[in-house]
Amino acid sequence: MGGAERNARKKKQEQQAARAVAAARGAKGDRTKVVVGVVVVIVLALVVIGGVIWTKSDSASGSLTPPTDVAGVAAPITREGGVVVVGKDGAKATIDVYEDFLCPACGQFKKIYGDQIKHEIEKGTLRVRYHALPFLVRMSEPEGYSRDSANAALCAADQGKFWELHEALFAKQPEEGGPGYTKQELVKLGTDLGITGDEFKTCVESGAHEKEAQAEMDKARGTSYFEGTPTVAVGDQKVDLRDADWLKKLVG
Repeated sequence: MGGAERNARKKKQEQQAARAVAAARGAKGDRTKVVVGVVVVIVLALVVIGGVIWTKSDSASGSLTPPTDVAGVAAPITREGGVVVVGKDGAKATIDVYEDFLCPACGQFKKIYGDQIKHEIEKGTLRVRYHALPFLVRMSEPEGYSRDSANAALCAADQGKFWELHEALFAKQPEEGGPGYTKQELVKLGTDLGITGDEFKTCVESGAHEKEAQAEMDKARGTSYFEGTPTVAVGDQKVDLRDADWLKKLVG
């Protein structure tokens, strides 16, 4: 197979995967239909981009330990209420990423675009405003994992470990409809990632930032572009994730 043909094939695979992620977004509607659609689309996307169907390794057993390759990001990180901003102020492009740590499509978005996003952040060309939302708060058993994990991410931001916790929570993402992880497990994860002292533990267990996370959820619902997670926006314009080159076009 020639180089041109390989490039064309790769391009086609990226476009199919991007369309799969876009189609898998949870919308404001019948959650049962969305869940079924998400499962089907994710499997298809994984076959397209990897050739191997992905299976969760630790979430099925309830083990929440950091991935061995989790690392920080070489960029400024600040928390602004319920939003965590990663990247330089002078970056060419700023995007808002709306996500939920329980959302399967968000996990797939992270797998497809996570490395590219980190690369552009570290180059100084991209600034990301992360909105960790309690969007699927009723979709765990017991309810609340989306809220607890969003709060934990904001607590980790206070300790300078947002990026590491963000990476670990998606790498060890529990299944939608399952039990999620407890606050105690989230505290242990932070400890394993190097967060010391009692502030993080107190923050997670007390739900210190729950109201801020919910406020971001309410703001998102009030926008013209938010339809579910994941949603990516530039200003008040939603990014079309069906376009595999959306990120290249923003920073190119």
